[in-house]
Amino acid sequence: MQPTLGSTTDEALASNTSTPNAYAGKTGHLKFNVRRAEINPNHWYVAALSSEVTRQPFSCIIWKQPIVLYRDSQGMVHGLDDYCPHRMVKLSHGVVVGDNIECAYHGWQFTGTGHCAFVPYLATNQKLPSCKIRHYPVQELDGFIWIFPGDPSLAAHLSPLGIPEWNHLNHIGSVASFSCPGHFSYLIENLMDMHHGHLHQRYQAWASAALNSIEEFGDRVIAHYQAQSYYQINQAWSVLQLFIPFLRRLHPEPLDVSYIYPHWSARLGNDFKIYCLFCPEDETHTRAYLVHFTSLNSYTDLHRLPTWFRRFIKNRLFGTARWLLKGLIIQDIQMIQDEQAFFLRHPNQRGYELNRTLVFVQRLISRQASLSQSPLDPAVDSKN
Repeated sequence: MQPTLGSTTDEALASNTSTPNAYAGKTGHLKFNVRRAEINPNHWYVAALSSEVTRQPFSCIIWKQPIVLYRDSQGMVHGLDDYCPHRMVKLSHGVVVGDNIECAYHGWQFTGTGHCAFVPYLATNQKLPSCKIRHYPVQELDGFIWIFPGDPSLAAHLSPLGIPEWNHLNHIGSVASFSCPGHFSYLIENLMDMHHGHLHQRYQAWASAALNSIEEFGDRVIAHYQAQSYYQINQAWSVLQLFIPFLRRLHPEPLDVSYIYPHWSARLGNDFKIYCLFCPEDETHTRAYLVHFTSLNSYTDLHRLPTWFRRFIKNRLFGTARWLLKGLIIQDIQMIQDEQAFFLRHPNQRGYELNRTLVFVQRLISRQASLSQSPLDPAVDSKN
């Protein structure tokens, strides 16, 4: 069914299939409710910045499942369900000992693959318990820890989104982490909506975005716009436009925004790239990382400088746009919080949508939700 302008996005998705708890409506007239959609766990999700995971256990939640991350003695990152199968307390309360994580309660230790390796009071005539904690495929790539919460046999056949600008010397990065009090669908719709510049005013790098076309294939939706932007870094002083509004001069630039499930990215011309990396926690909480890059490719004088000096500049300038990201986040979170609160009070009331891109976004969420499966029950997994 092709959505039409002026239809509500939920109605446009009524014919799609999904998990039963995502349906709402009268008998005989089932509707997919995107605000109750499950995630598809068979994708790589961002769990943390690389710098956040150390020899101290790091706790996170990926779609209702508490997970603990830690580094072993070789610096490798491991991800386990965050509970000790002895008394079901959080392993993240413990410490890392050698290559193992140790429970704070009784000192039981577990390997990075979830096997019990040590019990301090084990009698000589006793064997180690055969309990096993679920462990997750983990990759450390482009400054982040990526985790695969779905079927582990699929992990090797799929790749994390990847951020090629992270290590490129001509791209200056900034990262802002945040927690959003809303379902992940509200956040991705906010990011794919190019018509709320009214909210952001001085924080937004483009204006007057006009939709040219929308592509929909596989696990992604890409919307192509023509926008007006002040963002062009081709001289030494150009970066000052980020901080001094009266220096800004608008010019036309292509703007491409992409929902590459479960993450988001946008490219403005040749000088601006931004990502939002998702870690959905449950139906009303989403953790995410906003990652922005300013490209210096147009500043050709920079290319003649020694590599060590360019790396120094990249590292020195890292985080310079963080205040801009935080400004955007604060404004958007307030709107999403209001949307989520209204939905919880009036779950059957639909908003009217004129943005064609968001119809495609909700359709992708619906398709991915139809592929979702409940995570393994820790109590069952611990016996295997």
